[in-house]
Amino acid sequence: VAQKIMAQKITKREKDYSQWYLDVVKEAKLAEHSPVRGCMVIRPTGMALWENMQQGLDKMFKDTGHENAYFPLFIPKSFLSKEAQHVEGFAKECAVVTHSRLKAVDGGVEVDPESKLEEELIVRPTSETIIWDTYRGWIQSYRDLPILVNQWANVVRWEMRTRLFLRTMEFLWQEGHTAHATEQEAVDETLQMLEVYRTFAEDYMAMPVITGVKTASERFAGAVDTYCIEALMQDGKALQAGTSHFLGQNFAKAFDVKFQDSDGDHKLVWATSWGVSTRLIGGLIMTHSDDQGLVIPPRLAPTQVVIVPIYRSDEERETVLEYGDAIYNELKDLGVRVKLDDRDNYKPGFKFAEHEAQGIPLRIAVGPRDVQKGNVELARRDTLSKSFESREGIGVMVKELLETIQVDLFEAAKKRREEATSEVETYDEFKKVLEEKGGFIYAHWDGTEETEELVKNETKATIRCIPLKTDGKEGKCMVTGKPSKQKVLFARSY
Repeated sequence: VAQKIMAQKITKREKDYSQWYLDVVKEAKLAEHSPVRGCMVIRPTGMALWENMQQGLDKMFKDTGHENAYFPLFIPKSFLSKEAQHVEGFAKECAVVTHSRLKAVDGGVEVDPESKLEEELIVRPTSETIIWDTYRGWIQSYRDLPILVNQWANVVRWEMRTRLFLRTMEFLWQEGHTAHATEQEAVDETLQMLEVYRTFAEDYMAMPVITGVKTASERFAGAVDTYCIEALMQDGKALQAGTSHFLGQNFAKAFDVKFQDSDGDHKLVWATSWGVSTRLIGGLIMTHSDDQGLVIPPRLAPTQVVIVPIYRSDEERETVLEYGDAIYNELKDLGVRVKLDDRDNYKPGFKFAEHEAQGIPLRIAVGPRDVQKGNVELARRDTLSKSFESREGIGVMVKELLETIQVDLFEAAKKRREEATSEVETYDEFKKVLEEKGGFIYAHWDGTEETEELVKNETKATIRCIPLKTDGKEGKCMVTGKPSKQKVLFARSY
């Protein structure tokens, strides 16, 4: 009964996908809207999920030679005006600090007009400008390069239409900013970090992605090239899940960052930046979850296994809890993130429903009969299947099953993506497939912004990327018939 009641709280995907998403976030206790419009409160479960993502990525960053640092939240307004494309790209999204204090007036407060700042401060939408102003003092010689720095931080972008995790005015992210002596080193860094993101998305999130380069109109403001990972959600829309930017020497020129090479010549530094955000949580939800609630891959799950003891009397309680405790300790000793749900004020059915909604990958139920027979009941969250297994060797079995669930989630997501991917030759075919099926669509494009904009305006589909992996077949643009070097990836997106 409790499971049916919980399921009724979550809108069916087929009925209203957007509401389903919001219901899953709410019932999984991941986040909620804050008193500040467009911002969110990340609840402990959501924060634990983000922390697991952080830990996985942070290790991958450090394994590739990067270090963490921290830079100010506030950026002088003049810094943004130094790189023309950068300021144009972010000008409409900036929150601006104009005064430094308030004063009490008639039982309330108002801005003190005498505290007006000589130069307004921008709440960082991204940190390229203040970091490259800092790097000017760090870099004099080729011996100071490369600089491989990452920052875990929050940023603010004044979004008008927001959705929890996917698009909020303030969000958490990491932003890498590196400086190099040569163009090739910077390009190599850009592609290396793209591969880090691809690996994390597929190996940790079990979310298959396409790697590619953005078109000129979709590039990061101030970049020479923007590379991305693109994922396909269950509703057939694409999600840009991470970006890695080759910045060339644009920011080095803007902030006069030069180094003396081994021959004594002064040269401009080459740059990259790259980042992923709490948007990944939205991607994870929409890749795996179902009408019962959240589904989390085991490698990222805050709780991988929950043990639910079932009993009717104090005597049974003592016996079953002792049995459950032994399993808990065995799993914990093996490094499994396990919880024993021994709350007396909730019935097992409610607990089951709650754990399903929160996406815990594996549930172990134990009752008096299980104690007598030396069994446990295992329930997989991804398939909602149950089985009875021997208590003996349960630790090894659970570890293996968690890995199986991880792989199965990836394969299921990959299969869904393949089924939702099409190739077309004509614009009429493109529009038909987009309306009837959606998903990823590969089609030839003539490389012009005019054609790209036409397709976007007429269909709301955009070029998600020019894939790095291609069949190498040239063709004709589906719209204009002009020559095309390869098919590009179109989709409607978040």
